[in-house]
Amino acid sequence: MLHTHTTAAAKRGSFRERLSSGRLLRMPGAINPYSARLIQEAGFDGVYLSGAVLAADLGLPDIGLTTSTEVAARAQQITRTTDLPALVDADTGFGEPLNAARTVQLMEDAGLAGLHVEDQVNPKRCGHLDGKALMPLDAMVRRVRAAVDARRDPDFLLMARTDARSVEGLEAAIDRAKAYVDAGADAIFPEALGSEAEFEVFRKAVDVPLLANMTEFGKGPLLSSRALEDLGYNLVI
Repeated sequence: MLHTHTTAAAKRGSFRERLSSGRLLRMPGAINPYSARLIQEAGFDGVYLSGAVLAADLGLPDIGLTTSTEVAARAQQITRTTDLPALVDADTGFGEPLNAARTVQLMEDAGLAGLHVEDQVNPKRCGHLDGKALMPLDAMVRRVRAAVDARRDPDFLLMARTDARSVEGLEAAIDRAKAYVDAGADAIFPEALGSEAEFEVFRKAVDVPLLANMTEFGKGPLLSSRALEDLGYNLVI
């Protein structure tokens, strides 16, 4: 039977250590437990569970229709089968700050190494589609603080995603990222950056681990692992 030989705490601890190694951690997306196991056997650093992928698997558009319990259930199935740390897309935290707090604890219980929550309003949209709308900065700060306060394992990674680049511009995205870090976010996911130069500017401005999203239909360039590592990025999905 396929199953993990590593505890959730051990996965989180090693994930934190490797985030500070200066290496780029490569985390391909898994749609189910079997694909997560194949990712491990192929020698990658971690597994990513995409909200868009799970929505598609359920026959739903990626507009926030999945629930926190559906995502946690699939996440638990994946973490049961792999020794790799797993990061999950928690959309907007599935509601208000208290919903985000509950989501953190659900995802901890599912054995994940971390999650990211974003600053779009509900109903959210895929990060590389047009027509996104952002929640006010102070509201997102409350969401991040609620998530931080709910965390029980300090090694569980809380990442804030900002979709501001394609709505308000790069400078606003950087300002939002800094506010989310001040609110307690451990890492930042700047979605839909428009060029390699923008990846570089963002890295120089924000002093926490950064995630790069390399998606084939995305608005930004497809950069190699070597290029992202040279730019100082810590994670790629």
